Formats: sequence, structure tokens, C-alpha cells
Amino acid sequence: MTENRPELWIDADACPVRDEVFRVAERLSLVVHVVSNGARGIRLPAADWIRRVIVPEGPDAADDWIAEHIRRHDVCITADIPLAARCLQREARALAPNGRVWTTDNIGSALAGREVARHLREIGATTRGPAPMGGADRSRFLSALEAEVQSAIRAATAPVIRLWRPLED
Repeated sequence: MTENRPELWIDADACPVRDEVFRVAERLSLVVHVVSNGARGIRLPAADWIRRVIVPEGPDAADDWIAEHIRRHDVCITADIPLAARCLQREARALAPNGRVWTTDNIGSALAGREVARHLREIGATTRGPAPMGGADRSRFLSALEAEVQSAIRAATAPVIRLWRPLED
């Protein structure tokens, strides 16, 4: 595993697609960081490329840790829209467990929709939660993960081309 290869970050406390991430990471020799609040009994395969990160209990502790450590071209797997936005700000990629790719083009409307839903809940309106994961969701996730990871690998390993040359003294 090389320094310029992207790494995968799992917001693990409620992630239903960890096994899928592990299969892709193992095949492509990528490091996976599994970040969670407390031990919570998350079972992980024994592999040197899987890094368990346990953060202290507290609101957004895992999100904060990921947002502080993720690098450009890395890929974060999260259902948390604000965390996805923070990853995009760091020039990383973000992918929801249902296969939705978060981009700078769609994250703003997702954040706005989340805020509207929060407001509706505050005033007592009934809102629906996320739909349960199905086979089509897992297939869509795997396809999106493969595409995002391959794109990240290409971007992270692309040579830097200078379009100018410094003036010589």
C-alpha cells in the first residue's frame, strides 16, 4: 500500500455495507479506517489494512475525527450528510451506503432537505426515515464504490503537469 493511494473511511456506527467495503479494499490493496464511538461490538476481519479507530462517546465525535484526518482523494462511506459535506470540503469523496455519490453539485440541496426535515420534526410533523437496505441498494453501492475508488486512484496517482516554468535567475 503506497502513500499516494486513496484510503477508505467508514462512519461505522450504523454502516450496513462494511463487508462490501472490505471486499473492494482487499482486492485493490487499500487501507480502510473503521471509525466508531466506543467499542460497540463492531466485529472486523483480522487484516493489517483495516484500522479500527475508536473515538470518545459524544455527538459527532466520529464525524469530527474523520473530517480532521481524511485526505484529498480518499473516500468516505457515510449516511451523514453534514459529514459528507465536510469530506467534500477537504477534496475527498463521499458515498452513502445506498450508493448515492455526494458531490459539490448535490450536497447543498441535500443539506437543505435535511434542515427542512429537522424543522418539520421540531414542529411535530411526521417524517419518514431512510428506507431499509435491499439487494438493489447493495448492488448500486458496490457499483458506485468501485467507480469512486477507481476515479480516486487515477486522480491520486496522476502525474503533476506544470503548465509554466519558473524564470531562471
